[in-house]
Amino acid sequence: MKPAGSSAVMAARAPELVEADDSRQALHRKLEYFPTPPWAARAGGELIARLDAGPWQAWEPACGEGHMAHGLADDFARVHASDIHDHGWDGQHGPPLDFLGRDADVFTEADWIVTNPPFGLAAEFVQAGLRRARRGVAVLARTTWFESAERYPLFFGETPLSVFAPFFERVPMALGRWEPKGSTATAYAWFVWMKPSTSRDSTTPIVKPIPPGTRHRLTRPDDARLFGAKAGAPLFDEVSG
Repeated sequence: MKPAGSSAVMAARAPELVEADDSRQALHRKLEYFPTPPWAARAGGELIARLDAGPWQAWEPACGEGHMAHGLADDFARVHASDIHDHGWDGQHGPPLDFLGRDADVFTEADWIVTNPPFGLAAEFVQAGLRRARRGVAVLARTTWFESAERYPLFFGETPLSVFAPFFERVPMALGRWEPKGSTATAYAWFVWMKPSTSRDSTTPIVKPIPPGTRHRLTRPDDARLFGAKAGAPLFDEVSG
């Protein structure tokens, strides 16, 4: 199925396809779809709850098959889930929605925007999120996201990064599916921006490490049943998103 509402930006920055990809793998690669382990989503929800306690509503604008939204439900009064593509998850609200397009302005009730966006569009997701969220934006991304001169204004500009929360155990992500027992060499962190009205007055982000043992503590018995890779499913290359 062709992604509905794909933006020109996404099309221009889509990763190169791999010759061996079948149609499903090719779609996931184009969308940069690397599902989030639910426990890692819960770690982000806990972090936000500690920073900004309240009965807030979250918006997950790259929901995929619901891995992130499922994890965030523990710490938010409501999680609104949308995506540029219909992945067949019945928890997605409404038809496909391009978060970087003007149509996304119709949803105005998000206190927090929390997501694991396509890595190539993560900066654009933060910028759009800061325009739309009432209180803040949190993004799960590789720690190497820091390593770019062009992104310096994003982290230390008008609305600077508030919190950098690196995981001290690996967060395995694979193309198009979540492997509960997977592994990875890639390091991840939560990057959190808080609106000036909700954060301290500082241009230096706080470092809040996510300690070892979080994966075990925040894994729920039904996570693998609901979202784990199905037995017999084709093995995708495990390439960290």
